[in-house]
Amino acid sequence: MSGSVTLAYDYPLLGVFWTTFWLFMWMLWFFLLFRVIGDVFRDDRLNGWAKAGWIVFVLVLPLIGVLIYVLARGRGMGRREVSRAQAQQEAFDEYVRRTAATGTSRTSQAEELAKLTRIRDRGNLTESEFQQAKDKILH
Repeated sequence: MSGSVTLAYDYPLLGVFWTTFWLFMWMLWFFLLFRVIGDVFRDDRLNGWAKAGWIVFVLVLPLIGVLIYVLARGRGMGRREVSRAQAQQEAFDEYVRRTAATGTSRTSQAEELAKLTRIRDRGNLTESEFQQAKDKILH
């Protein structure tokens, strides 16, 4: 072994802070890079060529490309994210309403059948009229 061995206590505290800082910045840049790429693909107002141009620019000149994208289109990133979240919430709300409505329609079908049976039992409906009305309720 011709080289010197570096031990953990030979690494100065300022060096640990500096390394941690650069590691954090590197991870932050990757996070921002993925957010930018995701935003480019989600934006409906950009055509295919504009999307391809931004992706090439961000991948060829990564640091400058991400910074320029954030400067040029950063304000819209937040708006697009909020509108996407609202659209997801509206879709979920509609799904819940639709699902809840199917449960209440079965109850209302049962109630309608009960009313129809009472009308038939009073003699106001013939058996054929009862069957026709029952078929309408069930289908």
